[in-house]
Amino acid sequence: MTGAARKLVLPAFVLTETASADDAEAVEVRVPQSDRTEGAAYHVCPKRIAQTGERRDGKPTWVKHQFNRYPVVLDSDGVPWAEANIYILSRLEQTLAPSMDPYAAIAEDLADYRQFLDETGLDWTSFPRDQQQRPTYRYSGHLKYALHAGEVAPGSAKRRMGTVLGLYRWLMSEGVLVPENPPWRAGERFITFKDVHGFKQSKTVVTSDISIKTPVQQNPYDGCIVDGGTLRPLPPEEQEWLVEALIAAGNPEMTLIHLSSLRAGARIQTVLTLKVRHVLTDTTAMADAQEIRIPVGPGTGVDTKYDKRQVLHFPVSLYRQLQAYARSTRAKKRRERAVGGDTVDQYLFLSAKGAPLYYSKEDNRAFDPLNKLRHAKKGGAVRQFITEHVIPYVQAKHAPRFHYKVHDLRATFGMNLTDHQLKLVASGDVTLHQAREFVKTRMGHASAATTDRYLQYRDNLKLVRHTADGYADHLTELGARVLQGVL
Repeated sequence: MTGAARKLVLPAFVLTETASADDAEAVEVRVPQSDRTEGAAYHVCPKRIAQTGERRDGKPTWVKHQFNRYPVVLDSDGVPWAEANIYILSRLEQTLAPSMDPYAAIAEDLADYRQFLDETGLDWTSFPRDQQQRPTYRYSGHLKYALHAGEVAPGSAKRRMGTVLGLYRWLMSEGVLVPENPPWRAGERFITFKDVHGFKQSKTVVTSDISIKTPVQQNPYDGCIVDGGTLRPLPPEEQEWLVEALIAAGNPEMTLIHLSSLRAGARIQTVLTLKVRHVLTDTTAMADAQEIRIPVGPGTGVDTKYDKRQVLHFPVSLYRQLQAYARSTRAKKRRERAVGGDTVDQYLFLSAKGAPLYYSKEDNRAFDPLNKLRHAKKGGAVRQFITEHVIPYVQAKHAPRFHYKVHDLRATFGMNLTDHQLKLVASGDVTLHQAREFVKTRMGHASAATTDRYLQYRDNLKLVRHTADGYADHLTELGARVLQGVL
């Protein structure tokens, strides 16, 4: 074994097939043999015919044949693992407009499996009678051991095993692999659950005895809210510290990005895929207006989670700040350096060199043969700014243990909104149902159960503090009684 199995990302990849030298689109490929000797040559053509747009293999024209950031699985010798790579390609070809991130994760999981196979010398196609000698069972045991040793996270172990199951299911369904013994024992389980509307549903799921089970119990009293992740709403005092740190940093882009999440509840991918045209509405005649509504989601050029269409409500004061920034010399200079130039369709927020901080799904799906990036930008500059500037400032001046994630800003918006609505409920201006629906709509929640977590958040914190204080007093009393009997 000369190295480690790994995932390789190709910046640009065009699917081809072998062709004759006289084909109009034929390109010669020469395989090198040594520094002095030229290797054999063959010719290839792209899968799609340039003149007609049809695929040479007869597949529908919507099936993609060219990709940016295409993942490839290599074994320990640096040789592409053919079956794993064909499996990934088959998955990609079944998707109308694939995002490459999930397939990169599949390639990474399969590279981990390949590394395990190469280290143990197991044949991934061999399934002997002894169950514990089959590669699937051995890998499942390996992951469970690593999980208990703390070497791999529960979610990662579960995902990796699921990816391997997916590979073998595909291999067997395509007739590529006909194992002499079952790779696992399959079963069925009947489960019930509540859908996003609160109605009880049921379904049958297929199970296997090699799956990694990682049950998770949500804790409503840990000071966090589960809303697309475990988020921590920042209390008012920490929000003040955050604003103070942003002012000290003096970065207009990062300040406006933070405020867009804090005051409009926009997720990071939504804020960073806003275009200049979205902040050009004339507000001079809106003296009494309190907010500007911006539609986001498919068809708007702005990304949302799960491609959901929704409307963001920007306070007029914040909207005018975004508008002033878009018209500033600083922003124009950045757009002039960007691909596409200074247009209304350009990203609102760019780096100093004119690079997007987050590539939209639309741009990611457009093939760029000159692409050099192996990873799509997804707001890393914002997270780096938080780590290097905001958190150290607050820790040094206010709280040494202060910390937050970019997604906590949206949860903070939701909690601020909820607190305001609950005050209206207490004063009798709105009903609890109206408050709940208002928060649900503004946050874009598909399920009212998620909204309820915001409504219950303060009560849960009060309960924890009351219980902790009472329990501490109880322990203090017990301790005093024990010491009285001993001393």
